[in-house]
Amino acid sequence: MLIAIVSLLLGLFVLLKAGDLFVDGAVSLAKSLKMSSVVVGAIVLGFGTSAPELVVSTIAASQGNPSLGVGNIVGSNVANLSLVLGVAALVTPIALSSSVIRRQAPLSIAAVFIFALTVVDGELTRLDGVILLILLLIAMLILIKTPAEAEQPNSVADQSLARSLTFSLLGLGGVLAGAQLAVSGATALADKWGLSGGFVGFSIVALGTSLPELVTAVAAARKKEAGLIVGNLFGSNLFNGLAGGAAIGLVDAGPIGDAKLTGGGLLAMLGAVAVAYLQGARKRRVGKIDALLLLAIYLAAMLWLGVT
Repeated sequence: MLIAIVSLLLGLFVLLKAGDLFVDGAVSLAKSLKMSSVVVGAIVLGFGTSAPELVVSTIAASQGNPSLGVGNIVGSNVANLSLVLGVAALVTPIALSSSVIRRQAPLSIAAVFIFALTVVDGELTRLDGVILLILLLIAMLILIKTPAEAEQPNSVADQSLARSLTFSLLGLGGVLAGAQLAVSGATALADKWGLSGGFVGFSIVALGTSLPELVTAVAAARKKEAGLIVGNLFGSNLFNGLAGGAAIGLVDAGPIGDAKLTGGGLLAMLGAVAVAYLQGARKRRVGKIDALLLLAIYLAAMLWLGVT
């Protein structure tokens, strides 16, 4: 039990330090490539911080446990736009640019809805996987072609492309390593305390694989980089749904076998996405009141899906 506690605390410490490095590298990379910070957040941070979900879900499905893989994606998507966005908005109000409202967010929401459509019948087939993979490639092309916004990141001085990329990769490596340590420790503690498998799968595993998004969002909030925050979260959900769903489908692990997950779980995911977007689009910002509402949604979803 002591080893599990040390692993959890060490993982969180590594995550905090690596998160700062990752955000600095990504902001500098945006400057070097003359790209919008939202685009860098969606592609670099979004895909990078979704790596734990992708790895966990693919391994679970390949081992004949597609429900764990799908549950991880569903739980992570719920966490991203309720817990993570809520915590970040408590640190600083999150402004949503017109580009995010018109392009990045709708693209992410469409990806989440399409993922939900592919799993609502209780199975992710190889054909589903191929469709999701093609849609992922199309989404990436759309994001890459997104015009740069007038404002550019201003918290980090211009650096060479190689230096920016190095910082981003080092930060990403630290975030993923810290997440692995934290997840291992949290899972071991859950087993030790006798928590149910369903609760561990939806809550602890999903929360653990969402730690990179949480840490990078808080680090970006502290640096007043709202573009990176929304780009990271919407980008992460896009990659979770399309890349993670494609991987599970291509493995062709068979029926998901969890009606609760493909029913109430999907409703919780779609509800969290809809509330986050509608609240942000209506006021073009996510403030502290919105943050409290999102956190309440996360807690309600955890109690409903993880305990009952």
